[in-house]
Amino acid sequence: MKRRAARAISKIAKSAPKPRPDALIDPKVLQELVDVFHSAGVADLEVERGGLRVRLRRQEAVVAGQSREITVPVSEALRQSGPVETPASLAETEGLITVTSPIVGVFYRSASPETEVYVEEGSYVRKGQVLCIVEAMKLMNEIESEVDGRVVKILVENTKPVEYGEALFLIEPGARPEA
Repeated sequence: MKRRAARAISKIAKSAPKPRPDALIDPKVLQELVDVFHSAGVADLEVERGGLRVRLRRQEAVVAGQSREITVPVSEALRQSGPVETPASLAETEGLITVTSPIVGVFYRSASPETEVYVEEGSYVRKGQVLCIVEAMKLMNEIESEVDGRVVKILVENTKPVEYGEALFLIEPGARPEA
């Protein structure tokens, strides 16, 4: 059995294309890593050499109709508090524009702790106006309004972490300050 496997591997290695001069990794080396990965039966393999990192991860196949049940203990306080209302579930959000975080990071309402916040609830904003900053890996990403309107609700507290796609603001589009 091992001889057959060895012959198959050597046949693959011989028929493998010649490595390109600009290739990051030799195809033979990559094939060897894949073979080791499969034969070892591990779920994750990471190798780093000469500044090049290769990571192989086995994904579980999901069969249609198959589901997994996961039991998570819930504290008594959460059970008694009832269902949690999210902004998306409130009828009040109908007709409002939801500004979401385009990245994972930390939410800041102002450029620095000493400066004023960009907007308050009830503030009127113009399209392209900065609403907040989301910091990701020491980069400050300004989040701008997508529409002219009025900030109805700020959904995140200052300096709190936010996820990709998390709702940050609710804006009433087209609202204008009364003259």
